[in-house]
Amino acid sequence: MAEWPVVRFEELAADEKSSFSKPYGSAYTKDDYVSDGVPLVRGVNLGNGIYHDDDYVFITEEKADKLPGANLAPGDLVITHRGTIGQASMIPRAPRYPRYVLSTSQVKARLDPSRAIPEFYYYWLLSPAGQHEILSHVSTVGVPGLVQPVASVKGFKVPHPPLREQEAVAEALGALDEKIAVNGRIAATADSLGSAYYLGAHTEAPGEFSQEPLSNAAGFINGRAFTKDATGKGRMVVRIAEINSGPGGSTVYNDIQVPDRHLARPGDVLFAWSGSLTVARWFRPEAIVNQHIFKVAPKDGRPMWLIAELLRLKLGEFRAIAADKATTMGHIQRRHLDEPVLTPTVAMARKLDAQIRPLWDRALAAEQESLKLAELRDTLLPQLMSGKLRVRDAEKIVEDVV
Repeated sequence: MAEWPVVRFEELAADEKSSFSKPYGSAYTKDDYVSDGVPLVRGVNLGNGIYHDDDYVFITEEKADKLPGANLAPGDLVITHRGTIGQASMIPRAPRYPRYVLSTSQVKARLDPSRAIPEFYYYWLLSPAGQHEILSHVSTVGVPGLVQPVASVKGFKVPHPPLREQEAVAEALGALDEKIAVNGRIAATADSLGSAYYLGAHTEAPGEFSQEPLSNAAGFINGRAFTKDATGKGRMVVRIAEINSGPGGSTVYNDIQVPDRHLARPGDVLFAWSGSLTVARWFRPEAIVNQHIFKVAPKDGRPMWLIAELLRLKLGEFRAIAADKATTMGHIQRRHLDEPVLTPTVAMARKLDAQIRPLWDRALAAEQESLKLAELRDTLLPQLMSGKLRVRDAEKIVEDVV
């Protein structure tokens, strides 16, 4: 495979003045936020590369019109220049909203489609080579960030293979990401069906349900401060960030020995009771549960799906309690776990188990398959970008798994 030429990123810019741009530092304040309007793309939307087309704050159309350089279109690359350095993503080709605007912590890169496939450069930015290039422009004086953000991004030294090779690399890696996205939809649909079956059973047979304390159904084992003196090796320490977004650059690893009650294994239910209250099915490898998270242990042989369902029924109420706390981080107290929740009889739980357990298992299987697909993608990515793996060989590998 011939070595790809290297160019400055700005050489691939679309033919417009604001192809590489960012809004000025005080472009928005919280006073500009409205309940609905044009969504503001922030670091939370970029995650670990996969674009999260939700969790927005909004500004008005009029405000967005005054900042044309900050407006985003499908295929635009978005690179964080301060805070979570190395974060990059791409506005989806089929976005949820008709227009977006860039936050002040991100830089936009709009490329010339006749010379550059945005998906190829999205993957390159996430590759070890791309991450190294981003970090080479970082200053650690004060708040870490890119020196002269727009100029730095313009100056990235990027590979420039022929367009057909860019397309082939993007399609191979994109096929894996699409399968991961499909699995995400499968898991979400399975969980929604399970909840629908549960509530439908109550509608049809209300006498088979009663209000019982949540704590009768499960034990709640609080994690501990396992990030302290972490070794950087061994098992992941699960914090709220890992529940919400998976492992990232700040994830802590520790090879200490901990009691079984503080370990999360695939299929376990975790409940973050502080901060952003969340109920989650753990699907990653065995990990250590940190403080502010309950590992939820079913009592009397109750199925795990039922415990998750009971928690979901209470989650809105718990979040309201947490939001009402006059503290920096809202939370619930253990006494709130003794409050009643709609619970089925043993006979009804057994009947529902025949319907809902297969859905729970299918969702878990989809999530675990996505882990393997992501691992394969991350293995292929640096090899493709370095030229060590030929595109047609990568395509064959991808075909075998998707």
